[in-house]
Amino acid sequence: MADRQLTTLLTQLRTPSLPFSQSTTLLSKAKLLLLQLSALTPSPTVPPPHLTLAREVYELGALHALRAKNPDSFTRYVSQLQPFYDLSPSSFSSPSQNQNKVTALWLLFLLTQGRYTEFHSDLEGLSTRGSVAEVENDKFLGYPIKLERWLMEGAYDRVWKAMKKGEVPSEEFGVLCEVLTPQIRREIASSSERAYPSLPFLSAQSLLFLDSEGAVIDFARSRGWVIKDRTIYFPTAAEMNVNEEGEQEQEQEVSQMVIENTLGYARQLETIV
Repeated sequence: MADRQLTTLLTQLRTPSLPFSQSTTLLSKAKLLLLQLSALTPSPTVPPPHLTLAREVYELGALHALRAKNPDSFTRYVSQLQPFYDLSPSSFSSPSQNQNKVTALWLLFLLTQGRYTEFHSDLEGLSTRGSVAEVENDKFLGYPIKLERWLMEGAYDRVWKAMKKGEVPSEEFGVLCEVLTPQIRREIASSSERAYPSLPFLSAQSLLFLDSEGAVIDFARSRGWVIKDRTIYFPTAAEMNVNEEGEQEQEQEVSQMVIENTLGYARQLETIV
């Protein structure tokens, strides 16, 4: 009886456009049914069909939490899912349709938090899902892997392009990209400060992928930049408390190369548009 009711609830929860208030109510009912089935957590006594139902409840909960932009709820659902994902595939009556998607979203969430050590630790755990090539070529798993690689390389142009609405694998990834965007802008801003004493206003707008001059002015003020005669002036090295000249020069060269690559890409986009 409980498993039939649970199946009905899952059918409703599979609707992506379900309001979060409604999905929360349905998820609460689903967890009560899992409790009746003694399937809230995996154990050797839980039959495969019930384990499969429980796994999907938590997966759909994680997806609905992200759509509602509720990171705390998303984190809790991923935590509840982990014991299920640690089980052998033979423990379930059917394979998961959302495991790679939820795992990829979690990896992207770690990137938005700057938790790179955890990102790489969880990435190593994906070896059970196939070869390196299979994981990287997966529609969902490959997405955060590529983003992290490009971020480490300073290939911000590729990151910007990948985060565009039409490029993300699904709606939930777009939610996390909105969180990641300000973080990337801060990194580009820091590189700009190290690479140049100043930048033309329009170059800064292209570099930071900001939509309007007003947005550039607001961002510049938040960084303590000075705008004069359509030029943005960055803080001097002394103001930034940089004392090691050799290290500063090396960072400047790397930053300048990254900035020039990104600016070149931005100009290409303007030409296409």
